[in-house]
Amino acid sequence: MTRSSRRLLAVVAAGVAVFAAVTVYGDVRELGDRLGRFEWWTFAAAIALALINYAIRFVRWSLYLSRRAIAVPRATSALVFVSGFALSITPGKVGELVKSYLLRAAVGTPVATSAPIIVAERLTDLVALLLIGLVGVALYGIAGATVLAGGVLVVAGVAVLAWPRAAHALIALVTRPGRLRPLRARMLEAYGGLRALVRPWPLGWATAFGVVAWLAECAGFALIVSGFAGTSVPFGLAMLIYASTTVAGALSFLPGGLLVTEAGMTLLLVSSARGVDQATAAAATILTRLATLWFAVGLGLVAMAVLRRHAPAAARYTSGETQES
Repeated sequence: MTRSSRRLLAVVAAGVAVFAAVTVYGDVRELGDRLGRFEWWTFAAAIALALINYAIRFVRWSLYLSRRAIAVPRATSALVFVSGFALSITPGKVGELVKSYLLRAAVGTPVATSAPIIVAERLTDLVALLLIGLVGVALYGIAGATVLAGGVLVVAGVAVLAWPRAAHALIALVTRPGRLRPLRARMLEAYGGLRALVRPWPLGWATAFGVVAWLAECAGFALIVSGFAGTSVPFGLAMLIYASTTVAGALSFLPGGLLVTEAGMTLLLVSSARGVDQATAAAATILTRLATLWFAVGLGLVAMAVLRRHAPAAARYTSGETQES
């Protein structure tokens, strides 16, 4: 078993443990009763909305590739993009950098050329979710501290990236240890590409794509909650809960935001949504995470398997054998 496979199994085991904890919180018997009366078409609709999210983000990915003058066959580009989902359960989704190694294997693109795209994706996703969360805070006045804290961190990050002197100083600090010093030149090269992607115009249109994409998953979350008898959650509140808990999970740097996202989503549903008790909140949280996080991971694993079969050069990059270029 490869190192990456062991890590993936460990994270899956952690996810099962988190689901078990949420199940216990909701009471096993009551949770089973809620699921028995659940309108499963809403779960299918949430899956479809998740696919819309991925499609919109793939368009953004394609535009980023074009902006960086990276030419990739459309089918290969799609497989590389979706493969990144398999490693979205790494802390801060940093595992999605595997897409840079897959691009190098597929078309010879240097990692330092494509890596800024992955960072820009994550950054604009966070900005988009914070904007969605801010709208929810304005409407409902809850979870403000989480959204505000996330906003401060993201704004600080964007400010550092937009200020070359600060970014160069940070890179010098990070690469000061002797073992990391050889990475300094490549990090500076990658930063040059990233800086071009966080200027106002590209940051603006990429964030707009992110807002539309993540609103689709917010709608899926609202649909799942409405699938339980006697419950409802206004779309604005669904936006706030989904966005704030996703941001909190991302900034926790726990794999896939496990526990932080589930706990936050469950507790906010109980405290703010009409007719939602502990069992319903627990069931809605489990189904939402299955329709978003774990569905994406499954698609990513399938895409990786296809790449391994049809692009042998990518095999070692999907087996935990990546090396720095």
